[in-house]
Amino acid sequence: MQKVASGKIKAKSADLLDEFNASISFDKELYKEDIEGSIAHVKMLASQNIIDDSAKEKIIDGLNSIKSEIERGEFLFDIKDEDIHMAIENRLTSLIGDDAKRMHTARSRNDQVALDFRLYVLRKAKELAKLLLLLEETLLSIEEVHTGTLLPGMTHLQHAQPINFAYHLLAYSSMFKRDIERFASLIKRNSISPIGCAALAGTPYDTDRELEAKLLGFKSVSVNCLDSVSDRDFALEILFNISVLMMHISRLSEELILWSSSEFGFIELSDEYSTSSSIMPQKKNPDVPELLRGKTGRAYGNLLSLLTVMKGLPLAYNKDMQEDKEGVFDSVKTAKISIKILNEALKTMSVKKEAMLNATKVGHLSATDLADYLTKKLGYPFRDAYKLTGEIVAYADENGKDVSELGLEELKKFDENIKEDILDTLKLENSMNARDSQGGTSEKSTKKQIDYFKKWLDTFSI
Repeated sequence: MQKVASGKIKAKSADLLDEFNASISFDKELYKEDIEGSIAHVKMLASQNIIDDSAKEKIIDGLNSIKSEIERGEFLFDIKDEDIHMAIENRLTSLIGDDAKRMHTARSRNDQVALDFRLYVLRKAKELAKLLLLLEETLLSIEEVHTGTLLPGMTHLQHAQPINFAYHLLAYSSMFKRDIERFASLIKRNSISPIGCAALAGTPYDTDRELEAKLLGFKSVSVNCLDSVSDRDFALEILFNISVLMMHISRLSEELILWSSSEFGFIELSDEYSTSSSIMPQKKNPDVPELLRGKTGRAYGNLLSLLTVMKGLPLAYNKDMQEDKEGVFDSVKTAKISIKILNEALKTMSVKKEAMLNATKVGHLSATDLADYLTKKLGYPFRDAYKLTGEIVAYADENGKDVSELGLEELKKFDENIKEDILDTLKLENSMNARDSQGGTSEKSTKKQIDYFKKWLDTFSI
């Protein structure tokens, strides 16, 4: 089969070059986008009387046949075709003859690949956002039933203050909301058509780029052709967005791993999404969150790889840019299955409320409330209240008690002006509910946050 480069290159290329140069093994992922782009292109060419309607119809029918062949698994991908663009064009030529050669009028593989890849990224960004919306719904369904479920809020992985489980999960709802909005922003910002830019400088044909952009669902056409064929910012954006998303998933996964351990016992992952040890029959391993945590490294690597490829490239297209796709395909695939399996793992996990509650009785979680009591009720400067509270905590430790378990007479040893209302102040549930400021952990505030996310989900569209 004769290659597109044969106008200049006379000698047959080496088989090793074919293997090294070809991208068909991975860019066949873009077959839908390539066919859709070619259909829009020939419609534009016909509307501008650059090709006739007969050729247009034959090309479109042939392209639709090729799409069916690919989806039925009947299409033969040959490394000698180099890439998906030439594979489809060569097959089209075998189906309809010389009219297939008119399809490439007024375009280059440079703007063709830029178009296909951009369409792919925009579609996958939308798919990921929709999967994240389902994950948000799952989180909300858990949050709604755990606004009163106490657990230790932590800093430095040390018990700090009592919060509720819904409030803790709402932090992840917030993270995933930002992820969704980043994908939505990517789509809005990058809905710009590069097709019609040809190799780098536009085309002498009387084309209608606006029509072609409209047919493909873009909001506008690119301004500068040189930039358009060189630009891979959209690919870097989806890689960055996925990297941040995977970081959020990894953080939640780390907590699921900790919470499911014997030391915490806050949750139990379902048997469906756990594995057993090969030698220790009593073990139930949290392989899903562990793999999710590990796959984050792949996403980071793919982002760094493309940044490195692009950092020193002169304008316009360079063959280095063939390295732009595999990492994106991999990160998209990784992110999609990660969101799906995390969603299922959360749906099927069990929450151990009693274990969470017992954990709040360790670490003097209401100590800050005692300091606030001394400041508000007894007029202590906060630093003095802080110091006295430390002394009371030390006393509680010496006596094997949590601060919330101290009696009135014990507390009066430190200041006789302490009143009985301190006992209510130190109750863990009251301590949690005292934090009623906007965005705080009180049950009332938590429910407001849940309502906020429910309304956002009802109104958000992508």
